[in-house]
Amino acid sequence: MKLESLIEGRLIKRYKRFLADVELSDGTQVTAHCPNTGSMKHCAEPGSRVWLLDSGNPKRKYPLGWELVEIDQQHLCCINTGRANHLIREAIENGVISELQGYSSIRQEVKYGENSRIDLLLEDEHKPKAYVEIKNLTLLEEDNWGSFPDAVTTRGAKHLVELMSMVEQGHRAVMVFCVPHEGIKRARPADQIDPKYGQLLREAAQAGVEVLAYGASLTESEVRISHPVPVFL
Repeated sequence: MKLESLIEGRLIKRYKRFLADVELSDGTQVTAHCPNTGSMKHCAEPGSRVWLLDSGNPKRKYPLGWELVEIDQQHLCCINTGRANHLIREAIENGVISELQGYSSIRQEVKYGENSRIDLLLEDEHKPKAYVEIKNLTLLEEDNWGSFPDAVTTRGAKHLVELMSMVEQGHRAVMVFCVPHEGIKRARPADQIDPKYGQLLREAAQAGVEVLAYGASLTESEVRISHPVPVFL
């Protein structure tokens, strides 16, 4: 995924979940939209280098959107959770995610479960449907561990239950963690933050839900899923 013409600055603060004040290289201070509803633990440190994308829409109250951040002055990370589904779909179509090849069609946001929508539904007349749920993983901890979630997620727990139901019905169900963070080399549930989610993720894996994680290569103008990340449950 190309991210062209990004505007570099320094983060002043992130607040009210959806807002971030940034000082641009010319000293101008702007308020940008923050497209991430999580806690953004370790991803929103004041003074960090950040990159913003101009939506080109003058009617928006905050036309600039926060896309990238530099973690600990060494790791690039994409904080825009709205990119995850597109990144994983792109990786499937480009053959990067080997476990999800061989399907003739991919549909997005298909209704299923209890008033939910699956992120990706892979279909082919010669094999079971594959229900693919995607979560963005950006919480870097010691020794290159990446953990999910970065805040308690009842919605995420609900999705795991629905994936288990798809397995019971004879379909494939796949939980994919999108890891657009250069510093994360291995993934695990964040039991210290949401022990219920961690327990449920392990139960889902035992019930037949496939758990995958894929990392990205990042530059200041592109984010691309490029390699598997081992998951430890």
